[in-house]
Amino acid sequence: MALMVHLKTAAHLRGKGDRVAKVTFRGLSFYSRVAENCEDVAHFNEMFRWPIASRLDGNEMLEIQVYNYSKVFSNRLVGTFCMVLQKLAEEGHLELTDTLIDDNNTSIKTSVTIEIRYQSMDGSVGVWSDGEFLDVPDDRDGMFAFETDSLLSGQSHGSGMSPGRSLQGSIPTFRKAGKGVFSAMKLGKIKSSKDDHKRGDEPAVLEMEDLDRKAMRLAGALDPDTISLASVTAVTTNVSNKRSKPDIKMEPSSGRPVDYQISITVIEARQLIGLNMDPVVCVEVGDDKKYTSMKESTNCPYYNEYFVFDFHVPPHVMFDKIIKLSVIHSKNLLRSGTLVGTFKMDVGTVYSQPEHQFYHKWAILSDPDDITAGCKGYVKCDIAVVGKGDNIKTPHKANETDEDDLEGNLLLPEGIPAERQWARFYVKIYRAEGLPKMNTTIMANVKKAFIGENRDLVDPYVQVQFAGQKGKTSVQKSSYEPIWNEQVVFTELFPPLCKRMKVQIRDSDKVNDVAIGTHFVDLRKISNDGDKGFLPTMGPAWANMYGSTRQYTLMDEHQDLNEGLGEGVSFRARLLLSIAVEILDTTSPELMSSTEVQVESVSNISESATGKIDEFFLFGSFLEATMIDRKIGDKAISFEITIGNYGNQIDGVSKPSMSKKKKKDGENEEEESELIQNSSEDEADEDGDLVSVSSTPPMKPVITDRNYFHLPYFEKKPCVYIKSWWQDQRRRLYNSNMMDKSADKLEEGLNDVQEIIKTEKAFPERRLRGVLEELSVSCSRFVILANKDLNQAGRTKLDRERLKSCIREMDSMGQQAKQIRTQVKKNTVRDKLKLVQNFLQKLRFLADEPQHSIPDVFIWMMSNNKRIAYARIPSKDILYSIVDEEMGKDCGKVKAVFLKLPGKKGFGPAGWTVQAQLELYLWLGLNKQRKDFLNGLPNGFEEIKSAKMGPGLHSVPPVSLVYNMKQVFQLRAHMYQARSLFAADSSGLSDPFARVFFSTHSQVTEILSETLCPTWDQLLVFDDVELFGEASELRDDPPIIVVEIYDQDTVGKAEFIGRTFAKPTIKMCDEYYGPPRFPPQLEYYQIYRGNSTAGELLAAFELLQIGQGGRADLPPLEGPTDSERGPILPVPLGIRPILSRYRIEVLFWGLRDLKRINLAQVDRPRVDIECAGRGVQSVLIQNYKKNPNFSTLVKWFEVDLPENELLHPPLNIRVVDCRAFGRYILVGSHAVSSLRRFIYSTPDKTSNNWATAGDIILNMDAEPSVRKMDTVVKLDATSDAVVKVDMTEEGSDKDKKKKKKKKKGGVEEEDETDERVLDWWSKYFASIETLKETLRAQEAAQAEAEEREDLEIAAEAADIKPDDLLLKGSKTKEKSKEKKNYKDKKKGQAADGSDKRPVKAKVDELVVYNKELESEYGNFEDWLHTFNLYRGKAGDDDEHALDDDRIVGRFKGSLCMYKLPLSEEITREAGFDPNMGMFQSIPHNDPINVLVRVYVVRATDLHPADINGKADPYVVIKLGKSEVKDKENYISKQLNPVFGKSFDIEATFPMESMLTVSVYDWDLVGTDDLIGETKIDLENRFYSKYRATCGISSNYSVHGYNVWRDPMKPTQILAKLCKDGKIDGPHYGPGGKVKVANRIFMGSTEIDDENGLKKQTEEHLALTVLTHWEEIPRVGCKLVPEHVETRPLLNPDKPGIEQGRIEMWVDMFAMDMPAPGPAIDTSPRKPKRYELRVIIWNTDEVILEDDDYFTGEKSSDIFVRGWLKGQQEDKQDTDVHYHSLTGEGNFNWRFVYPFDYLMAEEKIVISKKESMFSWDETEYKIPPRLTLQVWDADHFSADDFLGAIELDLNRFPRGAKTAKQCSLDMIRNEHELPTISIFKQKRVKGWWPFVARDENDEMELTGKVEAELHLVTAEEAEKSPVGLGRNEPDPLEKPNRPDTSLMWFLGPLKSIRYFIWHNYRWLIIKVLGLILLLLMLGVFLYSLPGYLVKKMLGA
Repeated sequence: MALMVHLKTAAHLRGKGDRVAKVTFRGLSFYSRVAENCEDVAHFNEMFRWPIASRLDGNEMLEIQVYNYSKVFSNRLVGTFCMVLQKLAEEGHLELTDTLIDDNNTSIKTSVTIEIRYQSMDGSVGVWSDGEFLDVPDDRDGMFAFETDSLLSGQSHGSGMSPGRSLQGSIPTFRKAGKGVFSAMKLGKIKSSKDDHKRGDEPAVLEMEDLDRKAMRLAGALDPDTISLASVTAVTTNVSNKRSKPDIKMEPSSGRPVDYQISITVIEARQLIGLNMDPVVCVEVGDDKKYTSMKESTNCPYYNEYFVFDFHVPPHVMFDKIIKLSVIHSKNLLRSGTLVGTFKMDVGTVYSQPEHQFYHKWAILSDPDDITAGCKGYVKCDIAVVGKGDNIKTPHKANETDEDDLEGNLLLPEGIPAERQWARFYVKIYRAEGLPKMNTTIMANVKKAFIGENRDLVDPYVQVQFAGQKGKTSVQKSSYEPIWNEQVVFTELFPPLCKRMKVQIRDSDKVNDVAIGTHFVDLRKISNDGDKGFLPTMGPAWANMYGSTRQYTLMDEHQDLNEGLGEGVSFRARLLLSIAVEILDTTSPELMSSTEVQVESVSNISESATGKIDEFFLFGSFLEATMIDRKIGDKAISFEITIGNYGNQIDGVSKPSMSKKKKKDGENEEEESELIQNSSEDEADEDGDLVSVSSTPPMKPVITDRNYFHLPYFEKKPCVYIKSWWQDQRRRLYNSNMMDKSADKLEEGLNDVQEIIKTEKAFPERRLRGVLEELSVSCSRFVILANKDLNQAGRTKLDRERLKSCIREMDSMGQQAKQIRTQVKKNTVRDKLKLVQNFLQKLRFLADEPQHSIPDVFIWMMSNNKRIAYARIPSKDILYSIVDEEMGKDCGKVKAVFLKLPGKKGFGPAGWTVQAQLELYLWLGLNKQRKDFLNGLPNGFEEIKSAKMGPGLHSVPPVSLVYNMKQVFQLRAHMYQARSLFAADSSGLSDPFARVFFSTHSQVTEILSETLCPTWDQLLVFDDVELFGEASELRDDPPIIVVEIYDQDTVGKAEFIGRTFAKPTIKMCDEYYGPPRFPPQLEYYQIYRGNSTAGELLAAFELLQIGQGGRADLPPLEGPTDSERGPILPVPLGIRPILSRYRIEVLFWGLRDLKRINLAQVDRPRVDIECAGRGVQSVLIQNYKKNPNFSTLVKWFEVDLPENELLHPPLNIRVVDCRAFGRYILVGSHAVSSLRRFIYSTPDKTSNNWATAGDIILNMDAEPSVRKMDTVVKLDATSDAVVKVDMTEEGSDKDKKKKKKKKKGGVEEEDETDERVLDWWSKYFASIETLKETLRAQEAAQAEAEEREDLEIAAEAADIKPDDLLLKGSKTKEKSKEKKNYKDKKKGQAADGSDKRPVKAKVDELVVYNKELESEYGNFEDWLHTFNLYRGKAGDDDEHALDDDRIVGRFKGSLCMYKLPLSEEITREAGFDPNMGMFQSIPHNDPINVLVRVYVVRATDLHPADINGKADPYVVIKLGKSEVKDKENYISKQLNPVFGKSFDIEATFPMESMLTVSVYDWDLVGTDDLIGETKIDLENRFYSKYRATCGISSNYSVHGYNVWRDPMKPTQILAKLCKDGKIDGPHYGPGGKVKVANRIFMGSTEIDDENGLKKQTEEHLALTVLTHWEEIPRVGCKLVPEHVETRPLLNPDKPGIEQGRIEMWVDMFAMDMPAPGPAIDTSPRKPKRYELRVIIWNTDEVILEDDDYFTGEKSSDIFVRGWLKGQQEDKQDTDVHYHSLTGEGNFNWRFVYPFDYLMAEEKIVISKKESMFSWDETEYKIPPRLTLQVWDADHFSADDFLGAIELDLNRFPRGAKTAKQCSLDMIRNEHELPTISIFKQKRVKGWWPFVARDENDEMELTGKVEAELHLVTAEEAEKSPVGLGRNEPDPLEKPNRPDTSLMWFLGPLKSIRYFIWHNYRWLIIKVLGLILLLLMLGVFLYSLPGYLVKKMLGA
């Protein structure tokens, strides 16, 4: 298939000249030949053909651009023709003539005539026929240039072409966006229009592999590296982009310490492995340890303890710290306890979580000493890491129910599996080289004298740190090139939760070891967790280490740099290491089970494993050295460039290590081999004896101005060059460069888009589409280029894997970019912008190569052989490649480099000043590619070789360049104004002036005193600026202009405010001075001070070439017209903005909180307003103390302002104090930088809000206020109030009846809800539930939207309709959300199962805001604005320190500006008061008395203030002079205190309007400490139209818990609002209707009084209108509802870090109105006293532990122990059922547990003293859990624990009816089974299982217990008391135990009878028989002899 375009002619061209056309399709452009000297018609008559591999899509575009061709300058675009190929796709052939459009999208006369064919032929897909290349001459001489011109090349706009030489005769050029490209002819720089994004889609053409091969053949069969771009001597032609961008941010930010706070709450632990333990949790962060209290004999302890760790360290030190949670068993003062298990995670993992926190998550414990064991238990905790300025949104604290699901809420980041496996991390350390001296030379000489040999002065070893463990290699004594060949092995769970591994070379020393260099390995960069991912692997590769300078000093001031803090300023060493990970099979028997770090030796690796060593060549040329700090200006200065140790003359190691390897057998041989090696090339490189020249000759600086010097290089530019040997790993850098370039391009595009959005220019979506197009092209380009990466030698596994994954990532990113591109619409720009910013982060992450190759290049400024300042340039940025995209972004380009001070010296003010600015040209590449190293330099130079070199060595690099071409320019700097500058003086203002540097010249503007927004309006003219090089080049790439802004001080030197960079617009002498480029437009330039922004500069710069005619030819300058300003030129008319007349009205209300100035009180202040030189003053406040408000409210002034709103100057507000004798003192000032929000726009009469046509009926049926009336039903079960409120009620009544039928004992529920519902807290808790639900819903909706979007993107990729995809998608969704669903399922079950809750609408609710009320209502600045007044210097911190310390007061008022003349309509309105201008209907500002009622509900997460990690908080309230301290009601040892207090204070506005609510910590001794405070401006609330005086309830009721608080009833409020807003109404009509303005509202009209009687009322109606007030036309706005706001508590000592939060609200009542009722009772609920009676009837199947003495039989002596959690000391035991043979036990034993219980929070309240030394009792709240355990009693040894069960009294499984039905599943599947609550059931009986864990950690059933639980209230317990055990009263009968159950020494006979006779009677009978027999036999034998004798003797 192919597309053919026949370009015939272009007609109606203007003027005469050469024309050229460019035809583009699918991103591939062809240029036509040049049509020379044509007048108005250009005949091109050319065919272009594109082979295409995919069918032509109707949306694709063909683009033709016609240019005026210029040999010298860049081509000028005449116009563009774009065509959608839809018709062509259908018909296959078109002929047409059409007009072009120009840059501004307007049609011009010029037209083109073309013919297009589209043929789809089979068999020829994507093959280029050989004729395609026409007859290009064979280019064996390297005349042809290779080049790659795609959207990636070129820096910003336009694509520069590479410097091939023009051939005579015109040969068509072929360009291809793919790989190798020939350019046989130089077409100059083609400047594509800035509106690149207006082009159509241009998907890239199918890439062809053979193109490359052809290119290779064509270029002669040389190694690709040797193809040259042009011979060195040729004067290179013009190429744009010989410059690269300077880096604006100067200060190193990495090493500076910042404040961090880590807060960890340990809530509870579960399933700890071990029997009957006393667990303690140890929390460790870094080296700090804290412990919880000990909980006795439980393996599911509940702690709820809060720990805070404060740090002040640099960010990455913080993120590397390890958080370790360990559970320790039975720790006490004497013994350290045994470790149960630990959990480790680094701080960085927590910080990278959303909101920087884990909330209520379970950490899995594992045993570090035994990795074969499984999980050792779970700890539930919250972990949050707060940096300065982060605010953490804590989810709202209230009763949690769904967190009991452990698996669903594990403490692990997203995407990490719950079951982590153990793995071994092998870090192999092979060798190091290039180590610095670590000892003084004196010592060496001493050693030499004694030992007689010269030793290397360093004893290195390597230390590896990972996951809190350290491993060390052995020490290699005195070696600069140590060889270790050892490996350090860590055993850690995989994937690890620790991101970085720290590898450090240290020097072993007798006194203390010091770090030589540090390298961090980021595991995320050496592994990939995707489906096609790979385990962490790295190397073997060299890691370069950087740190302090190499000369050894005893006290190294930059030692931190060697530890890895901050940016290293010098090469220290490089280390060869590799990393591998092996997942362990924990079942294998020979496994080492401990996690101790092992160090073993490994075999050596070959030299070539890291790549073959190649010779590299680094060349640098210093074109300019300016802005040299005057401190160093008096001595001669030279610059040194080093790469590794090469080029380092002062403190490199004596023998450069790399070359030593080459020079094994003496120098000469090496040179010879070098010559032989080179002679194979075209010409022998006779640089065998090339000596590196690494530093410039010293030179004395010359003065530029008072602050800076420069070096007088002029036309002679010094050069340096270095040869060095490194492993050739350029591919790594090339891939990294390609990604970096894409990222830079993307970043630039995104900044553009943001700029367009910010300045509200048109079509940001087009620019974004353009950016995405570029991104997708550069991604596909990367994939092609990276795929060629076939050079396998020296590639590590990581190289291969990383390349694969980068290609995958880039490919998918390109696809996504295309996708998103199609979705960019005007309204989605912002969302898509966010998505694309993620691409940027991903690109930057991918581009960072973890395996180093060539070390970075350092440039040092040397003075007097001392190193002064440095710049560090990554070697990849200057690395050369023949492929344009792979080339470093600064290679062969001139870059402005700013030198900075090393290490800590560079922090703060020292880091802001420039030490020197260099214009520097650098080139680094293989020595054999060296021919092109001068190509990028500005043209017009001659090379000067070193004199020593002798003749004939023409390939030696030059030592200096002499420019014989120079151009003379005049620079005009139009300095208009600056804004939002940094306050540099103690008055809070600055006296700014700007200093402009260009090349070696500098000039200053005038000084404007006392302003932060100077309008200099000054033109600075620099005459005779000499620049070297070709004119045309300078036009495209002028040097940059540096503008520094200073604050002039009367004494001492000017203080630095900030710096910015600019590029001038250039006019050559033959160009016309006129639109579109001239005169230049004013632009904003961001001013930086260090890394923080310090304002903006509005200026324009133009550089005009002075031709032969001298200055007379330049556009004329107007002389100084301004007689007052002396010889200062103003900015000329075409450049300064066009002005028009505005009127600014100022509302002066009052001043607040003015601080003392110079120890004197401010007494008679005045406010001055100034804008653009005009202004107005307020009246004087006569006595600030008595009344700080102004008597005249409104004044105005007129001023000329620019038409363009973006150029509006700031408005300055200043407050001065008028002292005696006419002195004025500045109190403070405020600059309003943008007036846009104060621009008055006339109301639009046609809009909906003004619709006066007919009445609009608002249907309020769906209104909660009606539905929620059900609550009233719940009045009281005993009262006989029958309430019918509404039709919805009947339905709910029926429901209730049904419910009651279902529940047998339904009545009980009814009477326990009465007292529960009817208080303020039930309302509060219900509201929190609602808040949580809405938050959850929002999250879900957001997730759904994102998912929908992903599906759409996928759908578009696959051409499916999104709806079909939902079916498919749902499957993928299930997978991705399995974990989540699992959670939801469990939540669902928990909710369904726990208590089938009645329908939710039960309680009237208020609104809980989880932030301050102001943030919801725009700070209540609806008409009264607050301007902070600043004084004093701004801080030097990163984020402008906190400006709070500089605030000296506040000005209250407002502004309104409008263009004159104003339309008449407004002024004619009824009641228009001309004195008030636009500020009509504003209340008077006389003092007013107000009753302020502050309700403080509770505080959460307070910062601990005592040593025990707790606090004793109480509330203090200050308003004006009155202060209320609630000290005696402090709450002991509580970080989440419930205060439930209200305070009344009377105040007079405006004097007392700032309310401070503070929480203090009570201390027995010493003063109380402030924990935190919050300030509320009551005045703005009081006067706000949102009516924030008293929140409006959702319902109106006259009694009960929801009583109306406001003294004005809803009807009165409504009437007043209508009167104030001048609107018609309210008119109450029959049938529950009310009409306000033209809106009709409906509502109910009945209300109950206290006796339950109905009354007619209009209050509900009025309230309905108030809750919908925002729907009223013109005056409507949302009124503040009844609410609770959550305010952060801040402590001035710890600025910016939240110290906790307080929940509260404020009501205000004017004293001249009727008095309000009593305050609502919000006092904390008192816990209710209950008694739990547990009867243990029987046990069964208890496992048998003991063996009988006599019989060896298994039996157990069973007893049961029980307690309520938190009350272990109250544990109770049954008696012992001895000798149970079957595991059956009979007890009939009663336990009685009295406790206090908070129904609403479902917690037991315990008050007890923590220790003997405690001053008072501490209150704990603990979930109600009953623990029952079964034990085996032993007399002489400790009893044996057999099993336990814990029942949560609120939700526990129903007991089984019989012992048989009772099984382990009751516990295992707890979540699935229906649960019951003892508080609802009151009485429950059944069988429950006892469980314990066996060795393998499995649950096993160890017995069953039949128990009865009976819950009674304290009153009931008094009425019917019971006895403990089997005692009176109400005794239980004795259990019927078998006779066996007794103790053997009490009834020995009985026990013999039972135990022996029962079992052994047959044995006993047999034994007795046997004994008788034996006896008889014995007697027989005994008497036999005598008998025989008798017989024999016959006696």
